[in-house]
Amino acid sequence: MSNDLSDLLHPDLVVVGVAATSKKTLFQQLGSIVAPAIDGKPSAIAGALTEREKLGSTGFGGGVAIPHARLPDLPRIIVGVARLAQPIEFQSVDDVPVDIVVAMLSPPDAGAEHLKALARVSRRFRDRAFVAKLRGAGSRDALYALLTADDGNHARDAA
Repeated sequence: MSNDLSDLLHPDLVVVGVAATSKKTLFQQLGSIVAPAIDGKPSAIAGALTEREKLGSTGFGGGVAIPHARLPDLPRIIVGVARLAQPIEFQSVDDVPVDIVVAMLSPPDAGAEHLKALARVSRRFRDRAFVAKLRGAGSRDALYALLTADDGNHARDAA
């Protein structure tokens, strides 16, 4: 199975230098970034991410968070990636502040697909070398290129 995320990643939703000081401001920013791409309301997106976060932190560890939520009227699963200007506290499993955020939004009825996509994203972002490359990417385009490249080294992980 391919290791790249190009089938999930929305090109307009790869951003660098996002200025957020808390989860609340981060989710508001993500709402504003995602809304035009899916013809949605920023407040609805921020609200859905906030509600999910109340169930438990989506801080994944290693400075990465994977906030996710289900949104009505969404035709398919979409993923966006934001690199923050400064790390923020996220109550992550390892207590490391987060500077890379992978937001995933799914249609309400995407049960198995939602879980499979979440597992793929988690597997990809567990790779510390990959995450280090994302931190070093100089631009949005460089970040997108890394996210959509299948480096081949992880094919065995997907088996």
